[in-house]
Amino acid sequence: MAAAAFAFIAVASPAAAQNAGLTANSGEITLNAGFTPDPYRVSLVSGGSIDGGALPGACVGMISDAPDFEVTYSGGSLPLTFRTQSSGDTTLIINGPDGNWYCDDDSGGGVNARVTFRNARAGTYDIWVGAIGGSAATTLLISELP
Repeated sequence: MAAAAFAFIAVASPAAAQNAGLTANSGEITLNAGFTPDPYRVSLVSGGSIDGGALPGACVGMISDAPDFEVTYSGGSLPLTFRTQSSGDTTLIINGPDGNWYCDDDSGGGVNARVTFRNARAGTYDIWVGAIGGSAATTLLISELP
């Protein structure tokens, strides 16, 4: 657990398998502190052909080369939470604005993942939604609510 986020954190070295510079598979958005609706919802399909375990640290799940979604956040005093809602086993791999990798599997309850940034920095969050055991229709929820 890190002071900036609840989740497993990996070192800030570049990942050979991920390219945050690619256009996100399911789009991007700019969210200002206090955004509505909260949670903001994104429909996507989890998974990909790349093993997220190739990243430094404790990341797991099969992911794509490009991020699934990109959020540019203005920052604020509230926490910022990313979580998945799916019938499939999902993981989250997030490259934060600080360049660090944040990873989670199952903290969102059942087979869902959750990463919370307690003091969310302003900047870009590149998000990969991984799959364990096969891809699945997934909703990514982004929230400032507890």
